[in-house]
Amino acid sequence: MRTPIILALMAAVAVPSIVQAQSLREARESQRDVREEQRDLRDALRHGDRRDIREAREDLREARHEARADWRDYRRSHRDAYRRPAYVGPRGYAYRPIAVGHRFDRAYYGSRYVISDPWRYRLPAAHGAHRWVRYGNDAVLVNIRNGRVLEVYNDFFW
Repeated sequence: MRTPIILALMAAVAVPSIVQAQSLREARESQRDVREEQRDLRDALRHGDRRDIREAREDLREARHEARADWRDYRRSHRDAYRRPAYVGPRGYAYRPIAVGHRFDRAYYGSRYVISDPWRYRLPAAHGAHRWVRYGNDAVLVNIRNGRVLEVYNDFFW
């Protein structure tokens, strides 16, 4: 009698972890698909005709859409990873939505606001003089040499 109960408890504990691993695997596979479609588009631009290029662009657009959907599913199932303490901006701070091209003052991308572990949030890697910065509940990719915003994920943190 105890054996079926123990097996049922073990299954109840194992199933959620399997589901979470599957969503992460799906997100990684979707990113790999996007890279493959980008390679196909480059090949079509070099060696293909207009129809090949159009089809490659469509495929890339669909792969990016699916990757975003998989990432959203992962984010929804791992809400605690995206929960951060309240944001306290620099002196005189007032949140205003921003877009690519906006220029931040140096105080907004100081070490206090840099996201030091972007891989934890499944953000793309920041290379060279680029840094992921928290601005309100947004994640913003900033060029730290000139303060220019390169990418914005609005309402990234809960």
